[in-house]
Amino acid sequence: MTDHSSILAAAVGEIGGDARPGQQAMADAVAQAFEDGTHLLVQAGTGTGKSLGYLAPALARCADSEEVVVVATATLALQAQLATKDIPTALDAVESVTGKRPKAAILKGRTNYACLYRARSGGELEQDSLIGASAVAEAAAKAKGDDVSRLGAEVLALREWVEEEAERGGLADRDDAPTHTAKGWAQVSIPTRECLGVANCRFGAECFVEASREEARKADLIVTNHALLAINAMHGGTALPEHGSLIVDEAHELVSRITTAATDELTPGIVERTARRALTWLDDDLGVDFLDQADALREALDESELTRITAASAPLPYAAAALRDVSRRAASALGKGGEDPERQQAAAAVKEIFDIAERIAALKETDVVWVTESEIMGRAAYVAPLNVAGLLRDQVFGQGPTVLTSATLTLGGAFEPTAGAVGLRAADRIELEAEPEHEHSWRAVDVGSPFDYRKQGIMYVARRLPPPGRDGMHQETLAEIAQLVWAAEGRALGLFASRRAAEQAADYCRRELPDLTILCQGDAQLSELTRRFLDEPDTALFGTMSLWQGVDVPGEACQVVIIDKIPFPRPDDPLMQARKKAVDDAGGNGFMSVAATHAALLLAQGAGRLIRRSEDRGVVAMLDPRLATARYGSFLTASLPDFWTTTDGDVAVSALRRLRGDEE
Repeated sequence: MTDHSSILAAAVGEIGGDARPGQQAMADAVAQAFEDGTHLLVQAGTGTGKSLGYLAPALARCADSEEVVVVATATLALQAQLATKDIPTALDAVESVTGKRPKAAILKGRTNYACLYRARSGGELEQDSLIGASAVAEAAAKAKGDDVSRLGAEVLALREWVEEEAERGGLADRDDAPTHTAKGWAQVSIPTRECLGVANCRFGAECFVEASREEARKADLIVTNHALLAINAMHGGTALPEHGSLIVDEAHELVSRITTAATDELTPGIVERTARRALTWLDDDLGVDFLDQADALREALDESELTRITAASAPLPYAAAALRDVSRRAASALGKGGEDPERQQAAAAVKEIFDIAERIAALKETDVVWVTESEIMGRAAYVAPLNVAGLLRDQVFGQGPTVLTSATLTLGGAFEPTAGAVGLRAADRIELEAEPEHEHSWRAVDVGSPFDYRKQGIMYVARRLPPPGRDGMHQETLAEIAQLVWAAEGRALGLFASRRAAEQAADYCRRELPDLTILCQGDAQLSELTRRFLDEPDTALFGTMSLWQGVDVPGEACQVVIIDKIPFPRPDDPLMQARKKAVDDAGGNGFMSVAATHAALLLAQGAGRLIRRSEDRGVVAMLDPRLATARYGSFLTASLPDFWTTTDGDVAVSALRRLRGDEE
């Protein structure tokens, strides 16, 4: 049996170091889970090196057997990091220890690869947008701000790249494509439902998606993402090759991403575009009926309350039922069209409308249906699963040993809230040394962190500030933010519960601290703002949810993380409120099970932005006094890193000034 510890030591040695105790403990626990078929939750703090901690035992298993291991990451960016950095290092280590080199492959969803049929046959882009898209015309278009001509030039560049990929036998992966917009990519890719299939597509023999799947079928280790894992679970295991074990990285995001993948949207615009696309092959009466459904849906949405819909007699379910019936007839008519590719794709789009309308009209107890409104998109209907625990229990954990890992898996100091959300029952937990009792037995281990949080960071809870209100931030809170930013001389990451709060704080600090640069989400692309925050001293960055989890700022660029309020779900979030009510109706505590655990996860992620390496020092400033005064405060605090804690703002300010060398 291949020694995973030797592989880990070799891999860590390649990057200049020794395996950390937590990293070794993680590798041992993962190897044990693979060996006895038990599920495992591993909390591994930032800096543990968890990627190599699970890759070493995974590749050791691949080297010993023909079993395929799948790694599912939260994002394509993390997928790319594994592919370009961690996996090559681990493969080199396996080869040096065993003489074998397992094969690894990356597998993404269909829309991440170009489609030869769409690229060569043209999509919905108007022909006029492609006219004159030469280099000269493109330059002229940019000067005139001609968006249509720019899009045309972009699509031509993408189509040229697609042909180059086809000629060289590449995969036409979107990450490798020329610079493009979402609209441009839509002209060279195809939605899953509209794919003609290898047998029916005249370019099937050259299909990039099929090539990527063939690469995956030959691999010992497959790296994918949560979204494709969700599709695989929802569609009977058809999206991923057969595999033995599964590792879910950044597992704190799993429930959210599975929910997103299982959520459907319906708008009048979607219905109208689909109907017009199908008109060519429908008789006049049916075509008019289909088009009329867009107006009927619009009227129903206008008459609906912006909340969850529960009554079958409400306007939305009634309109959805009518749309279901008409789209069923349209799909049936389109399905009799032989092998015309355009007709087949139109039929697939209509079938998708039918499926969503049917789901909304049914108003199942296991689904949540609601209506939203935005200034740009207008009103829309959504339907999402009430929970995904059953799906995950049956279609993920029921298929083989599964390892979930993240820096934040314990909420309120326990693994059970996270385990319950993914379908693992508290009663099925066993000790690390115990033998598994059945296929849903699970273990949990916290391998700790290499950081000394009590020496490296301070948690300041502003107990004396007024609780947050609904009418914007209090003057005292704004003044506290400015004081902290001043003390840190910029170098502040502000995490706010709303865009309005972030902008209000940014405006205030710009007035009070004119010598510092205050960046606010929305001022530019987030990647550009983050780069400036990292590179420019005396700079603060304020923003909302995309900063809570997605920003890695080690070093002196970030010495204070400011959190304006406990990030409970919005009271008008229909899905969260429905989940809370379901727990209450079952005799549980919906607030603690849903709202508090949601807030605990985000707080842990937000506070985790401060310490990213062993040299980092700073303050997490929590400006919501409820963390210290409310009964649920101890649950939330138990979810956070073990910082030294104070409620004295002067202590926090003095600590920041000392970091800047202004106080002895």
